[in-house]
Amino acid sequence: MHFSFTEEKLNKRKRWLWYLFDVGNSAYAAVVILAIYAAYFKGHVVGGAEGSRLWGLSVGIAMLVVAVISPVLGVIADYTGQKKRFLIYFTALSVVSTALLFFVQKGDILLGMVLFIFAEIGYRGGQVFYNSLLPEVAERDEMGQVSGNGWAIGLMGGIVCLLIVLALVTFIEGTWIVRFSLVITAVYFAVFAIPLFLWFQEKGGDKKLLPGENVFSIAYKKLRNTVQSVRDHKEFVRYIIAFLIYNDGILMAINFAAIFGAVMFGLEQQQIIIFMILIQFTSVIGAYVSGWIADKRSGKVSLVVFLLLMIGAIVGLFVVETVIGFYIIGGVAGLALSSVQAVSRAMVGALSPPGRSAEFYGFFAVAGRTSSFIGPTIYGFVAAGAAVYFEAQGENASFLWFRLLEGGAPFAEQLGQRVAILPVILFLVVGLFILLQVDEQSARQQAEKPVPSL
Repeated sequence: MHFSFTEEKLNKRKRWLWYLFDVGNSAYAAVVILAIYAAYFKGHVVGGAEGSRLWGLSVGIAMLVVAVISPVLGVIADYTGQKKRFLIYFTALSVVSTALLFFVQKGDILLGMVLFIFAEIGYRGGQVFYNSLLPEVAERDEMGQVSGNGWAIGLMGGIVCLLIVLALVTFIEGTWIVRFSLVITAVYFAVFAIPLFLWFQEKGGDKKLLPGENVFSIAYKKLRNTVQSVRDHKEFVRYIIAFLIYNDGILMAINFAAIFGAVMFGLEQQQIIIFMILIQFTSVIGAYVSGWIADKRSGKVSLVVFLLLMIGAIVGLFVVETVIGFYIIGGVAGLALSSVQAVSRAMVGALSPPGRSAEFYGFFAVAGRTSSFIGPTIYGFVAAGAAVYFEAQGENASFLWFRLLEGGAPFAEQLGQRVAILPVILFLVVGLFILLQVDEQSARQQAEKPVPSL
């Protein structure tokens, strides 16, 4: 009984260390991607429709790098039992690069892109190893709830960081305080990541290498085995395809939310931060509810519910004309955004063979990061291209509605943002359709089958 109590206490401690990392992790996403740097880079560093294109390109490059390296690194982490060590490296890269964004000012386009790309590689790459620790803090039948709880607690931490930043930009004038908020976010991220680095005891030890082998040759062999074993996990593959597509829509919305608000409604920095706090708050509710639905019903049911909610919000975004309407839609979207991401993460853990979590999360990252490369890049190029097209047609008599509004370049950029919403809707709908074809029960049974190992 004493041992059982001690083991339960240790498991609870590990779970909270895992939760705390998500607090810092979410603060980065809330400030850098959502509230501060996206709008700052687009509007101040670059300016105009070109800012949307370069922002999408920067996000896409970072995702492509992570998509290439994460499968191999995931296998190495599994084999060597050093998932936490890789997480430390990637987190350090993100924290340092985020702090250095302080030096990015008007016209520093290349520096702003390079530092952000490094910060994103660290953030997104680290998620591969952070997510792969989920099976160490939750049993299969509670992964949905634990993942949702982690996401919700992380979001609350993101709200706290946003409130700190909001107070600073409200009472202190100048772009330097906007840039300094990125330093604060980097420190915030590091502070909440350190407890996991110091006290989380990872399961599994370092396996011995045979003569003539190295971690890269082992990675190649295990990746080959994984590809072969995937043939016996067809429902898992179908789920990954669905995730790849609907995740495009989710991340397009996330990465361009601040830019959309600034372009369409002229939101100032304080208004954007308040909007993001609203999204974070409703996301907390959605993460808890989605985890509960995933465990009580199924992960697929939870995903379908919140994808439908997300589609409704994005359709509303296409037609909304007022700031209040934009805030309402943002709140609805918040309910769905983190819910879909949290359940998607938990589904991979539930559908992966035991002992190969980092490996399968690595392939999950390939799908997610590849979609991240495609989605934001498409949005950025569509928004910029459409804006240029509409501006060029401004003197065309056939565009009478355009001339009557006399919006010129600013209105053309707004039209470009609305056009760019269409591929978001398309990716969400197609991803949902494929998800509906997934047999989750069969996928869970397939995950229990023995898999080849080295």
